[in-house]
Amino acid sequence: MRTLYFFISLAFLLHAGLAGAQVKMVDGNLGKIKAGSKMNTEFTYDNMGVGKFKTEEEYVNKKKEEYNNKEAGRGDRWANAWVADRKNRFEPAFINLFSKHVDLNAGNYPEAEYTLIFNTSFTEPGFNVGVWRSNAYISGTAKIVETKNRDKVVAEFTVNKMPGRDVSGYDFDTGERIEEAYSKAGKELGQLMKKKMK
Repeated sequence: MRTLYFFISLAFLLHAGLAGAQVKMVDGNLGKIKAGSKMNTEFTYDNMGVGKFKTEEEYVNKKKEEYNNKEAGRGDRWANAWVADRKNRFEPAFINLFSKHVDLNAGNYPEAEYTLIFNTSFTEPGFNVGVWRSNAYISGTAKIVETKNRDKVVAEFTVNKMPGRDVSGYDFDTGERIEEAYSKAGKELGQLMKKKMK
């Protein structure tokens, strides 16, 4: 019975820790953006902290060393996947749900009138070791600018502690958890923008 209470308490604490997850519009006006139009979409990872590490470089170097010490080459493969997951998993997941919920055709459209720049400033990879887990989450900013004049900012948003986890609990892969965080960020940003475009 104590074990059951422990896990219920743990689940509550994990949920409470991510209860502040939200997307907020902090400046701008979306009145000129028309539903159904194209929106160029770019992703940056400037000055990103990861977990307890102030910089991504510190995190990657530490994990790569740990994995290589366990198995030669494993850390190098992990480091390559850490970066490749952005283009292969995280960014497509964001774009897919963002487009669906905002009613825009988002993607690589350099000719589009507006560009959405999503910068991830913090990533918590989380973990899942079966009986013990912690959700991943991301924080960052989203900025919409005129594509031909990047200094002209149309709107700005903050994204705070957007959680990522597989509902079935089988997200043992770090990339899967983070991918879910990007999916949720795209969905919630899209929903908010759709309200503001009316």
